[in-house]
Amino acid sequence: MAHSQSSVDVSVLVPAKDEAENLPLFIELCAAAFAGRPERYEVLVVDDGSTDGSWDVLEQLRARYPFLRAVRHRARRGIADALRTGYLNARGGVLVFYPADLQFKPEDIPRLVAPILAGESDMVTGYKQGKYEKAFVSRIYNGLSRALFDVRVKDLNNVKAYRREIMEAQPSRPDWHRYMIVLAAQQGFTVTEIPVPLYPRHAGRSKFGIGRIPIGVLDMLSVWFELRFGQKPLLAFGMLGVLLFGVGFIAGLVALYLLVT
Repeated sequence: MAHSQSSVDVSVLVPAKDEAENLPLFIELCAAAFAGRPERYEVLVVDDGSTDGSWDVLEQLRARYPFLRAVRHRARRGIADALRTGYLNARGGVLVFYPADLQFKPEDIPRLVAPILAGESDMVTGYKQGKYEKAFVSRIYNGLSRALFDVRVKDLNNVKAYRREIMEAQPSRPDWHRYMIVLAAQQGFTVTEIPVPLYPRHAGRSKFGIGRIPIGVLDMLSVWFELRFGQKPLLAFGMLGVLLFGVGFIAGLVALYLLVT
């Protein structure tokens, strides 16, 4: 369903892969968090190829909670595709990326969207407060990101709320969601950061694998290269030419030295 005028202000996009145990409590907490709020919410869960009965759980929950909607990927396509599917089906002008594993509680969603609805920011991202099992990897990732990109936030890869226009401006590339803050800032959108408590996972297991670390670093370098040279591709080739010339010149001097001596 394409975006249209509706009675929804905020669409909470929830990529879910095998979250059948977490979804009932997550949706219950969403209902409590949204009760009495002036802004109008919908929760759009994207079942990303679950094999644990998540879709059946969602169908049962939809009968109880009018604000809940769900769409389904028959096979796993990843968070980036799940967020894009959610965006294409969402009705709100403000979108929120939120996981279903209950490491972040729905009660914090209104805090994320408040600065956007007040016209104070285009994007609000959370930074984790609490014990984080991947803290070392996160520190390295965020440290490298801050070194490469001029974006002064503590945590680039976390829950976030953003205007719909930001999503419309994002490229279609794998794992772009990890660099949404960087890309949004590059495009002139304002970014605000607030603390968000982190809790232990309620049920199930993390989908994070150690093999994603080198892929993430390569993606980061790819985004940096695109932002650095995307508008000036000849500059990239020029720098490469200078580098190769320098290597060749040094190699020539070494060869000449060896020949003379």
